[in-house]
Amino acid sequence: MELKDLVPAEGSTKNRKRVGRGPASGHGKTSGRGMNGQKSRAGGGKRIGFEGGQTPLAMRLPKLPGFRNFNRVEYAPVNVARLELKFEAGDVVDHEALVAKGIIKNVDTLVKVLGDGELTKSLTVKVDKVSASAVAKIEAAGGKVEQPC
Repeated sequence: MELKDLVPAEGSTKNRKRVGRGPASGHGKTSGRGMNGQKSRAGGGKRIGFEGGQTPLAMRLPKLPGFRNFNRVEYAPVNVARLELKFEAGDVVDHEALVAKGIIKNVDTLVKVLGDGELTKSLTVKVDKVSASAVAKIEAAGGKVEQPC
């Protein structure tokens, strides 16, 4: 087999549409654009979103209030009740342990432990932030909270 023997598969290629090349082409004279009107002209047609002079949808809808702070830091919330279910007494609660238990998805996720629920096991918590109520419950159960909290 040589390069000259290569041909495309049957039916895989089509001739391009040559408009304005006479009546025999089937696309002659008006080139498939019909007779008169806006869409028959060069550059004719309406822009995207044009609604025939009616006020467009994008202008009818109200603007959203407020703004979104791009410096905002989002923390994944983890309640002490969840720690009670997933961890044993004496365990260390850090990002790796939370990922291993399936509580968060990524080691790089920022985590804040919140105080919803009860805690009876002594745990060592090493996460990004811990709420005051969570610190009280962890220390009341005999655990400790370590920095960088």
